[in-house]
Amino acid sequence: MSVTAAADVLIIGGGPAAYTAAMYAGRGGLNPIVIEGYASGGQIALSGHIDNFPSYPEGIPGAELGDRMREQAARFGARLVMDDVEAVDLNGPPFTASTMGGDSYTAKGMVIATGAKARRLGLPSEDEFEGRGVCFCAICDGPFFAGQRVAVIGGGDAAAEEALTMSRIAASVVLVHRRDQFRANASLRALLPEVENLQIRTPHVVSEILGNDMGVNGVRLRDLSDDSEITEPVDGVFVAIGHDPASAMFQPWLKVDEHGFLITEEGSTATAVPGVFAAGDVTDPRYRQAVTAAGAGCQAAIDVERWLLTQS
Repeated sequence: MSVTAAADVLIIGGGPAAYTAAMYAGRGGLNPIVIEGYASGGQIALSGHIDNFPSYPEGIPGAELGDRMREQAARFGARLVMDDVEAVDLNGPPFTASTMGGDSYTAKGMVIATGAKARRLGLPSEDEFEGRGVCFCAICDGPFFAGQRVAVIGGGDAAAEEALTMSRIAASVVLVHRRDQFRANASLRALLPEVENLQIRTPHVVSEILGNDMGVNGVRLRDLSDDSEITEPVDGVFVAIGHDPASAMFQPWLKVDEHGFLITEEGSTATAVPGVFAAGDVTDPRYRQAVTAAGAGCQAAIDVERWLLTQS
């Protein structure tokens, strides 16, 4: 049996931005509906342990942090819907979201907080060792590899920044890129050769991530110039080949940048459609942190509440 429900605010997403927006909207008396998806918790749910979220001095498992945010949103009256959005109609207000389960939800205002996913190498061993040496964020997980040897995979700005970050934490870093030339901007490229504990491997690709029950202990690299292979002993692998924002269904109505991230007004979470706001990693190609996503969710809730006041 399909459900049709209406709310003041409809929030799409199930990570820190969505749950924080729901908490603020709920406390504001807006009775939000949150279509959180089946993968509730967002990217933090995939993180083994988070040490850099404020108020947890001993750190906290990512899944537990996601659960706590979700419970706090529910405490303030947010209605949580575990279903995936299949389509939206932003010709409003009101705005509509239809789910895979056949339900339909409408609202006067909307907050999009659908996040982004790290691109992957596509190796079975990448999945096998995720959380046991395979990482996607040096700022998040780099300190776990202090004094060790790590590999960073990629050739753009993100990879160069991850390699430079890890060079200050790890004992040594090997930066692996499939081309001879890096796509990173000139200032970052100029820094790489100056780092004493950074080794560059080009043109190489990762053919296998190696490890055991304890986690990653190496990477097998293939030289694209002659098909030869070498094994680099490493304790961790940071995959830095970009992120894909979950923005496709909104693009018929909203502006995106060259990589698909939703564009919001400067100093605001407002999108090009009045009444529709966006927050978190779906708008953020730079920081992609749980704390910045949560902050943006707060901003989006305040923005949508103030917008609704102008409509009454």
